[in-house]
Amino acid sequence: MSLVEVTDLSISFGDVRAVDKLSFTLEPGAALGVVGESGSGKSASAYALLGLHRGTGAQVSGSVRVAGVDVNAADDKELRALRGAKAAMVFQDPLSSLDPYYAVGDQIAQVYRVHHKVSRRAARARAVEVLDRVRIPDAARRSRSRPHEFSGGMRQRALIAMALACEPQLLIADEPTTALDVTVQAQILDLLHQLRSETGMGLLLVTHDVGVAAESVDDVLVMQNGRAVERGPVREVLAAPSEPYTRALLAAVPRIPDGPGPKDEQTPPDQQAAEHAPLVEATGIRQVFGRGRTAQAAVDDVSITVHRGETLGIVGESGSGKTTLGRILVGLLEPTSGDLTRRATVQMVFQDPVSSLNPRRSIGESVADPLRAAGRLDDPAIRARVGDLLTRVGLDPAHYDRYPHEFSGGQRQRVGIARALAAEPDLIVCDEAVSALDVTTQAQVTALLAELQRELGLSLVFIAHDLAVVRQVSDRVVVMRRGRIVEEGPVERVYADPQDPYTKALLAAVPALDPERAARRRAERAELAAV
Repeated sequence: MSLVEVTDLSISFGDVRAVDKLSFTLEPGAALGVVGESGSGKSASAYALLGLHRGTGAQVSGSVRVAGVDVNAADDKELRALRGAKAAMVFQDPLSSLDPYYAVGDQIAQVYRVHHKVSRRAARARAVEVLDRVRIPDAARRSRSRPHEFSGGMRQRALIAMALACEPQLLIADEPTTALDVTVQAQILDLLHQLRSETGMGLLLVTHDVGVAAESVDDVLVMQNGRAVERGPVREVLAAPSEPYTRALLAAVPRIPDGPGPKDEQTPPDQQAAEHAPLVEATGIRQVFGRGRTAQAAVDDVSITVHRGETLGIVGESGSGKTTLGRILVGLLEPTSGDLTRRATVQMVFQDPVSSLNPRRSIGESVADPLRAAGRLDDPAIRARVGDLLTRVGLDPAHYDRYPHEFSGGQRQRVGIARALAAEPDLIVCDEAVSALDVTTQAQVTALLAELQRELGLSLVFIAHDLAVVRQVSDRVVVMRRGRIVEEGPVERVYADPQDPYTKALLAAVPALDPERAARRRAERAELAAV
């Protein structure tokens, strides 16, 4: 009997058909990757395996069987027995899945006691055991910590530990590495592979990143508009995709090839002339948060220049200081010490357009804010200018009066770019501007930025944890670690011949589209971890 049997699954939300007659199976111990763009129906399908659409108003039809349980026909008691004990889920955002008021170990223990009649002490011991299993250091002590005391990667490990507490036959992981930096992503994927080997559990991995699927699964199912368009062994599908949509997904994945990348083939800016008057020049910048014993230098003795017409990439893990540096360059933070000279108008595009756009104001009014602040145009002229800006970033000017929730993630990011352009900047700092977008939308946004740069002569500072994207868009790159620059130079040199061990580790963690190469790199990382 298959571990998962899905037959003609259809899911509708009102008039929207999210999943349309989807069928697939997953055998015990196997790993299946479900890939596709945002809105393809992959997460909605995964939720149906645990009956999570029940009571939401969604219309679900077809047959779903998981570990012998008919999910759609099961009553609430049977569903509770399925969830956690036979099948468990790891969600994309661990902060929204963990209760901020309770210790992580107590939350895992509570899940264990739901399915096992054991004492509190035994449940706590089980929590420490699974936290240790997912390589949380000093698990007994850290089990008493609350979620906010964990890093993003540790919170995701804690969610995996919670899912493992009852030794499920199936683990469903919904975008478990989105927005994590490459080294932490590699650690999570390696962990999932190791746990599969040790426990024999099946894995259903939902991801928009084809590279993540190549690192982690045996078979891949490609979804588009709620339908399965291609399925097969991951090695065969990635090497010779039969469907145009799959080929488009693969083409959109940023890569780190041998030899020059797209930016390297272009004529670089006239650096010799630009040296006389860089747009932004930072010397010995230091940013300290806190006082006394709690003082911490987020940026420590950093010096960089940004020249006219170039793209400077800034990469590093979470906590490396790259976002703090970007905020200093824009003027959102005043550095504790050091010199900063700006000979340019600077704007910023933020990582999360949802939190940077006012949900109660139309997107047109948000774009108009810089124009109104300048006070040079009357209302009709402002509306016309906003229309031009929306057109420039690929949006319909007729959507001026629509609100942020009516747009997709990629469209909202285009609104953020239009708002930045409204102030007619010389330099735009993009802080993780594409990190939460699927690969095709990510490619569209980076292409838009490149087009605007060519047309308007913009300079860009591109902050990202995704080294492949930075490679694709940058002329020069700065690598940061613990607030300091450990390596910098032309992007082709740094990527082809990295000098610092940290840069080498970052590059080694980038997902490979070749499953065999991914397996070799996973083995290499395991050897390094054992040293």
